[in-house]
Amino acid sequence: MSTHAQPKGYFLPGPSAYPAMAATGALTMAFGLTFWFNGVPHGDLLFFLGFFFFVFTKFRWFGKTISESEAGKHNLAVDTSFRWSMSWFIFSEVMFFASFFGALYYSRVYSLPDLSALHSKILWPAFTGAWPSVGPAGLIPSIKEAMDPWPIPTINTALLLSSGLTLTISHHALRASHRKNAIFWMVLTLILGFTFLLCQAYEYHHAYEVLGIKLSSGIYGSTFFMLTGFHGFHVFLGGTMLSVVLFRLIRGDFTAEHHFGFEAAAWYWHFVDVVWLLLYVLVYWL
Repeated sequence: MSTHAQPKGYFLPGPSAYPAMAATGALTMAFGLTFWFNGVPHGDLLFFLGFFFFVFTKFRWFGKTISESEAGKHNLAVDTSFRWSMSWFIFSEVMFFASFFGALYYSRVYSLPDLSALHSKILWPAFTGAWPSVGPAGLIPSIKEAMDPWPIPTINTALLLSSGLTLTISHHALRASHRKNAIFWMVLTLILGFTFLLCQAYEYHHAYEVLGIKLSSGIYGSTFFMLTGFHGFHVFLGGTMLSVVLFRLIRGDFTAEHHFGFEAAAWYWHFVDVVWLLLYVLVYWL
């Protein structure tokens, strides 16, 4: 938000088609993905059509919001509502990942011991209930070995923690009105983040081709790819947010006093860091 005089009251934007357009794009993506997974012809095209329409809508929508902010229409009351909105959004993401961590915990602590104690005597005599498990029925090919925390996951941990540090330095530089330093450290943050994604892509290739771990590899494969895959998507989303912040930094949108767009992206990135630390311990080490 630029340093214009604070407007009185609470800014209310006029009627907009963007919410309906975004909902249409999301619904098209959902139908396209459903058709694609069920072998309906052109389901993939429908999905990508909805995806690009959704992205286009968000680009125009957020661009309009940025223009309103730069025009001085957003006062402290609007800034407060933005902060609450971002906080609740991150909380919803916390609950999203908590459901998958809960699935991992339940399958390891309750399901496998119960199957081992009860059903091994009735249906699957050779089942031991050890983790990682691909299931007791023997219908799924066994994996060659579980994912090891070294070297890629440990390298990725160092990359993400370092990116959190460089992002914090960039934020402090902006608050000190050192815009060039803020831009430099933001660029470094993005390099570290996208290097993380490249390492994860290599890890997935290794898991699939060498270790035989797939999304269909029982409860181990499904929880591994759902947790790490969704986290990788959030890293990509956070990197996209920081890329927009970098562009706005270069353009000179932010000031030392008014830069909530920067702070919101930074909150999200630090959330992604914390989730990865949990993943690193619970998925790779335990």
